[in-house]
Amino acid sequence: MKQKVGVLASGRGSNFEALLHHERTGFFQNIEIACLIVDQPQAGALEIAQRYGVPAYTLLRKDFSSKEAFEQAIAHTLDLHGVSWVVLAGYMRLVGPTLLDKYPQRILNIHPALLPSFPGLHAQRQALEYGVKVSGCTVHFVDSGMDTGPIIVQRCVPVLPNDTEETLSARILEQEHQAYAHALKAVTERPWRIEGRVVRFLDETKE
Repeated sequence: MKQKVGVLASGRGSNFEALLHHERTGFFQNIEIACLIVDQPQAGALEIAQRYGVPAYTLLRKDFSSKEAFEQAIAHTLDLHGVSWVVLAGYMRLVGPTLLDKYPQRILNIHPALLPSFPGLHAQRQALEYGVKVSGCTVHFVDSGMDTGPIIVQRCVPVLPNDTEETLSARILEQEHQAYAHALKAVTERPWRIEGRVVRFLDETKE
């Protein structure tokens, strides 16, 4: 039986759609995307879920007395679909202890920079302002910090002399759509363990 994945999103949902595309074309062997939860009522990810026939829910932080209560509602919704993996796809909140404790080393995030450089918001702008020649994206396990969890996959892109935040973001996003799928496939189909901060795949001869 395939493991169920729940997706949390706040915005347009392009990484969510890319994962769905990979799923529908048979890329994943051991997982299926079971549901979407958004924390913004206008999130574009909702339309994508409707188009793909994925159950979708809107849970607003303001409707709950605390972050803990909010995350308990998220966890309850994920439980309804038997979720064992959680993917953050443009989810603009730090994950708290309620979800971290329920899904240890089972929550993934993608960040549009080569961590540990440029964590947090506006990573592409940070990279341009710093003057780096290479940027990219990072898929990592989520821990209690901001973009600090063990790294699973990274992809690089060149920073061009005439790049703007928009052009660099678009080039990185193309790599995000591939990197996220490959990272999720790797951790759900290959043996691995975490040694310190390092995600060690035990069949390193495989690509």
